[in-house]
Amino acid sequence: MANALFTPAAEGFISGLIDLDTAVIKCALVRGYTYSAAHVFVSEVVATGTINGTSAALSSVSVTGGVFDAADTTITTTASGTDHGLLLFQSSAVTGGADVANTSQRVIAYYDTGTGLPIQPGTGTVNVTWSNGASKILKVG
Repeated sequence: MANALFTPAAEGFISGLIDLDTAVIKCALVRGYTYSAAHVFVSEVVATGTINGTSAALSSVSVTGGVFDAADTTITTTASGTDHGLLLFQSSAVTGGADVANTSQRVIAYYDTGTGLPIQPGTGTVNVTWSNGASKILKVG
């Protein structure tokens, strides 16, 4: 599978249900997940996969020219495992604030291809280094 934007995320950008620079955006290590472009919520991801750690809110967020970027981050893994992808998701309401239930956390993108992917963590800290290329974390359009 290649890196992909979830179709409902694109719809969320247009409708205002996802706000990359106001809401809390996080990434998680996911293993055993079978990607579906139709998934809307984190609860759908964990129905077939396992989250093995989640980052804090992404910091130094910017949205410029259709490109989303943030500072590199870390994830503390909760179990050893293999073949992890990265799930980018909105963990809060669109206006920001505390995390909402995973049945309301909107998925944005899934990454399993690229330098260092899939991730093969043991227990401990995984460094997530976002691309410095033109597309950064996510380019829409």
